[in-house]
Amino acid sequence: MAKIKLGKIATKAPKNLDKDATKKKLAAIQGELDELQNLLYAEGKHSILVVIQGMDASGEDGLIRDVFGCMNPQGVQVTSFKVPTPEELSHDFLWRIHEHAPAKGMIQVFNRSHYEDVLVTRVHNIIDDKTAIKRMAAINDFEKLLINHNNTHIIKLYLHVSHEEQLARLQERMEVPQKMWKYNAKDIEESQLWDTYMGYYEEVFNKCNEPEWNIIPADQNWYKSYLVAKLLRDALVELKMKYPGMKK
Repeated sequence: MAKIKLGKIATKAPKNLDKDATKKKLAAIQGELDELQNLLYAEGKHSILVVIQGMDASGEDGLIRDVFGCMNPQGVQVTSFKVPTPEELSHDFLWRIHEHAPAKGMIQVFNRSHYEDVLVTRVHNIIDDKTAIKRMAAINDFEKLLINHNNTHIIKLYLHVSHEEQLARLQERMEVPQKMWKYNAKDIEESQLWDTYMGYYEEVFNKCNEPEWNIIPADQNWYKSYLVAKLLRDALVELKMKYPGMKK
C-alpha cells in the first residue's frame, strides 16, 4: 500500500464539477439515508461507527448537520471527545471510547475520537513515540474487536482542509458575529503547529489503515458533505439489509 502524503492530495473539488448539480445529488442521497438508517435500526444486525478527524475549522459540525441531520435522531448518536477527565485518565486511554461504541442498529458518530490520543498528545509531548506506537496497535485491535464481534462497520474520515482555508475560517471567527462563539485563542496556537500535526496524521493513516481512511477534500463544504453522504449511503447499501417480519 502506498503511503498517504497529505500534501499531494487535493483539498478542493475538481474544477469541472458543477456545484448546483452536486447539491441536488446530495439532497437525493439524504433521502436515501433516511430510509437506510430506518432499515438499519429495524433490522438490528449491524452498527455503523463514523470516525471524524480533522484540524480545527475543518467543518466537522457542519458535516454532521448536513449528513446525519436528515435521519431519525433515535438511531443516530454523536459523541465529542474533549480533554480527558481525571477519572478517564485513571483508566486505559480507550476506556472512555469503548463506552460509546455503537449498539446494533445504531449509527454512532465520533466528532474527534480515540485518534486524538496519538495526535495532540504527541504534538504536545504528553506521550513519547514508543507509547504512541503501542497505542496505535491497541487502536487496531480495538477496531478489529468492534468489526469482528459486533458487526460494526467503521468509516474513518479525515477532513482535509488546506492551511490557508483553515486560517481564513479562524479569522471569520473573530469577525463574523454568528461565528464568534466558536473562537478559541488556542486554535491559532495549534494552527502554528500545522506541519507537526500533518506528520503525525500521516503516520496514523499508514499505521492504522484497516479499515482504510477516507481523505475528504474539505475546503468546500458542499463537496465535503456530498462525498461523505455518498460513502455512508454506499456502505449501508452494501449491507443488503431487510426489514424483519411481524413478531409472532
